[in-house]
Amino acid sequence: MTPIVLAVEIDGAGAHPAAHRPATDPQRVRHVAEVAERAGFTLVTLDDDLLPPDGGAARIGAVERAAFIAASTSVLSVAPVVSTTYSEPFHVSSQLASLDHISAGRAGWVVGTSPRPEAAAAWGRPAADPRQEAADAVPVVRALWDSWEDDAVIRDVAGGRYLDRERLHYVDYAAATYTVKGPAIVPRPPQGQLIVLAPAGLVPDAEVDVALVGGADVAAVREAAAGAATPRTFAEVEVALDTAAADGADRVADLDRHAPWPARGRLRYTGSPGGLVTLLRDLRERAGVDGVRLHPLVLDEDLAVLSQYVVPALIRGRDAARPLPGGSLRQSLGLSRPQNRFAPAGGVA
Repeated sequence: MTPIVLAVEIDGAGAHPAAHRPATDPQRVRHVAEVAERAGFTLVTLDDDLLPPDGGAARIGAVERAAFIAASTSVLSVAPVVSTTYSEPFHVSSQLASLDHISAGRAGWVVGTSPRPEAAAAWGRPAADPRQEAADAVPVVRALWDSWEDDAVIRDVAGGRYLDRERLHYVDYAAATYTVKGPAIVPRPPQGQLIVLAPAGLVPDAEVDVALVGGADVAAVREAAAGAATPRTFAEVEVALDTAAADGADRVADLDRHAPWPARGRLRYTGSPGGLVTLLRDLRERAGVDGVRLHPLVLDEDLAVLSQYVVPALIRGRDAARPLPGGSLRQSLGLSRPQNRFAPAGGVA
């Protein structure tokens, strides 16, 4: 059986709204990413939105933090959340393609939405339908990544030519709120197409590489994963682990005194590291998911337990594998590099 892919969300302080929000300086961002990389995680994700978190201070954008992580790590892949609700697909495409170049093919994209009415006011646009905007934007971003063929850059110094114009292509897309002509301003990403992760059902499956699925238990996750016609599925799992200082249940109760931990449709685990190892094996074997994205209750506390006990146990048991040096996120997921839609059949991938 193929090893399960391990991802962890590292934005902010953790999944619980009452978790103390630490400083967002670059040194902390790098430290958390390095802990995840040393532990053996394949992927980290970074939450984001067009507005600051409720009650929280403004934060550095997820793409900028992802670029810093990419430059500070060697095998860890990184996927920022980028909202499609009011962001222009042309700019999203350029940002993410640049991230893939910076990371040498270790970048992904978690498709996000911005449903809060305040986002429209802050952006200076009429309120939009987040689901429709996402369904419109993702195909455009993907087409822009293909608007440069892989051999479009020729660097002919003697002839004074940098590009082969015949290998640049116009997208010519019109949606309800924008039009995109193209081509992109950034060459095709090293992966050809970045890995696109999205909550199941948000975007048509044909545009998604990894569907993020939830459920109250393993059976519900299995049903959700079976309903996703995407190349890969990841289970969304919130974790509150026993630590040396307190049991996971006591930690949740302590935080719930300040604010409730809302249900987000994700599988939730509270307990020992060994129990989580068993659950993740069950998700791999019984639910048939290809990976998991873990959402720690409190990032600093739970990531330490994950790194010391959970991830090493999965790697020792060959239930998970460390990412290989020099590999791309596509390779870590066992996905081939896609053919450019504009290239001649049988040409450069």
